[in-house]
Amino acid sequence: MMLRREDLKLDYSWANELEPHLFNGELTRRKFDRGNGNQVLFLINLYASQNPGFTLEEGLVIEDLLSNQLPLEAKSEISVFTWLREFRATNV
Repeated sequence: MMLRREDLKLDYSWANELEPHLFNGELTRRKFDRGNGNQVLFLINLYASQNPGFTLEEGLVIEDLLSNQLPLEAKSEISVFTWLREFRATNV
């Protein structure tokens, strides 16, 4: 299941509205901004695409993790996604 903007519970900036292609495709070393809704949604949906049976509830758990538990050391999309996979693998 892919999440939509309307599914997210927290308040975000929706920067780059005119350039939606910025958050499509592959992860980059681009700095992760936990306040950018487009980037948060991109990471959640990328995670969902790699996990069959992914649910809205799981997406909201990930939204909370990114907002409240993401270590400061995770700065790029790649490092955030790596942390997310490892965290979910050991804490499910």
